[in-house]
Amino acid sequence: MTAQDVNNLRVVIKIGSSSLTSRHGEISRKKLEKLVDEVVQLKDEGHEVVLVSSGAVAAGYRKLGCLDRPISLPEKQAAASIGQGLLIEAYSELFLSHGYVASQILITRGDFSDENRYNNVRNTINVLLERGIIPIVNENDTVTIDRLKFGDNDTLSAKVAGLLESDQLIILSDIDGLYDSDPRQNSEATLLDKVYEITPEIEAAAGGSGSEVGTGGMKSKIDAVKIAMALGINTFLGKASHPNILIDAVHQEAKGTYFEATDDTVCLNQKKQWIAFNSGPKGKITLTSKARTLLIDKKQSVSIQEVLDLEGYFKEGSVIRLCEQNGDEIGLGIVNYSSDQLQEYIDKTENGQTHIKPVFEIENVVCHLDVSIPVGL
Repeated sequence: MTAQDVNNLRVVIKIGSSSLTSRHGEISRKKLEKLVDEVVQLKDEGHEVVLVSSGAVAAGYRKLGCLDRPISLPEKQAAASIGQGLLIEAYSELFLSHGYVASQILITRGDFSDENRYNNVRNTINVLLERGIIPIVNENDTVTIDRLKFGDNDTLSAKVAGLLESDQLIILSDIDGLYDSDPRQNSEATLLDKVYEITPEIEAAAGGSGSEVGTGGMKSKIDAVKIAMALGINTFLGKASHPNILIDAVHQEAKGTYFEATDDTVCLNQKKQWIAFNSGPKGKITLTSKARTLLIDKKQSVSIQEVLDLEGYFKEGSVIRLCEQNGDEIGLGIVNYSSDQLQEYIDKTENGQTHIKPVFEIENVVCHLDVSIPVGL
């Protein structure tokens, strides 16, 4: 995407808690107005914009009567229940003053792990975008438990960008971008302007926790970038407080780091994208070495004869981890049998009976080699 090729883009913007709140932990009207003004300018230019906004807990914990950010889950969720209302009220008021309507979408990981709900989220947001409305997405922290969380809004923003087949993901935080080492510890650290591949060296350089009012550090941002790049979505990481950061990021003129997907990136369709990054596998099946060759090299489906072992209880249509005998994972796939049916058919196959219907259709399998990161992240 060049500076001239920026008309009518679909842009997902992730805004971290520190980019929205004051040092006292409450919503900063000044910060919010700046970001809203820039989103409005993008809208006026003809772009579709989706916000993935943190800040609910940070906005609400003072109103809950807490002097510091809560540590316990019930207090965090109570703070979020207050902060979500305050946050969307502030957004709505500011966008309406410019003639734009904002909507709130609170989701959980369960909304993405269930394929029907996943598709429904996409359809809902697409309708909003078609009507010129600005969707504001956040994880529903009020009801989400730790084991069912996305983890952080960096990851959520990448998955939303993929869900909507976005042109660009912009991650705003309180840092300028990705450095070759931690600039807080190394005064000679260099800002990386462009990155085309997430190397082990880059992952090693990305570490540490987030700010006091946020949950995501640089590692979570790199994980989000890996998802976006695997889906062919270019990503920008920059500092929210820079003037015109959003406008400049879209026009390829901002200070920060641009992560650019290469031309040979495999872009997964919506079905395979859901399998790879959102489904939540229900069990594990061990396959023969021949099955690995069929799936990866020959792009063929797998029959029951190639199944060696299975673990877990699952229904027909569940997503299952596919593994080799040595334990290495091949990828994920939608199984055509329940665990009980599969075990029964395995036993019959050993007695010489065969079955026409494959265990895994190749169109419903995502191998690790199909994308640049391990599936299931």
